[in-house]
Amino acid sequence: MARSRVSSDEQLSRRVGFRLSESEHRAYLEKVAASGMKASEFFRECVLTNRTKIVARLPASADRKRILFVVNKAGNNLNQLAHVANTQQLTGKLSEATFAAIVEQLELVEQLLKAHLHRVD
Repeated sequence: MARSRVSSDEQLSRRVGFRLSESEHRAYLEKVAASGMKASEFFRECVLTNRTKIVARLPASADRKRILFVVNKAGNNLNQLAHVANTQQLTGKLSEATFAAIVEQLELVEQLLKAHLHRVD
C-alpha cells in the first residue's frame, strides 16, 4: 500500500523568520521550553490561532517516553511486515509459511503492546 501524499498546500515548505533582541530571544526560548513544543510548533500555534498564551504540555514521564519508544518500534515492525506481505502478494509469492510467519510476528507485537499499555500516564 502506497503512502498517502500530503498536498503541496499542506507541506511545511515555506520558511518564516523574524528578528529579536537578545532579551526577547531569551524570553521566547523560555516560553518555547515551558510549552513543551518545538520552536516551530510554538510559533505556528501562536500565529495561526491568534493566541498569545499557550498552555504548557506536561513533560513526559520516563514511562511515557518508554511506551512511545515501544509503540514506535512496533509500528516500524508492522510497516515492515506489511511491506513484505504486500510485495509477496503482488508477485503471487505469498506462501503459507510466509503468512504464518507474519501472523506470528503480529502476535508478538500485540503481546508487546499489551504488556506496556497498562503503564501509560
